[in-house]
Amino acid sequence: MRYLLLIYGDEEAWKNMAPGDQASEFQAYEDYGKWLQEKGWMRGGDALQASATATQVRVREGKRLTTDGPFVETKEQLGGYYMVECDNLDQAIEAASNIPAARGGVIEVRPLMEFPES
Repeated sequence: MRYLLLIYGDEEAWKNMAPGDQASEFQAYEDYGKWLQEKGWMRGGDALQASATATQVRVREGKRLTTDGPFVETKEQLGGYYMVECDNLDQAIEAASNIPAARGGVIEVRPLMEFPES
């Protein structure tokens, strides 16, 4: 089954991090990606631009409405994701718990909908 591992963290913490600490964090993510590959679980993933660059889109009564981010005053913003394919939720939780951001942020594990091919 495929899962999205949604990474939530504090964008300000990254901005205020010393360059050496940022380099260490990048290395931790590099190591994590290699670990996912070795497990055979990696299906994709990317970091996202800051929440201030996001745009929400709604259609109401036939009219398109857009709102520029950030949207809500929260401590943690969606900063990236991994898509993994695991045998079960326990494996997906193992994958999520090894993401470097899990140490100070939150990782949301969401199964993807599987639809029959037509």
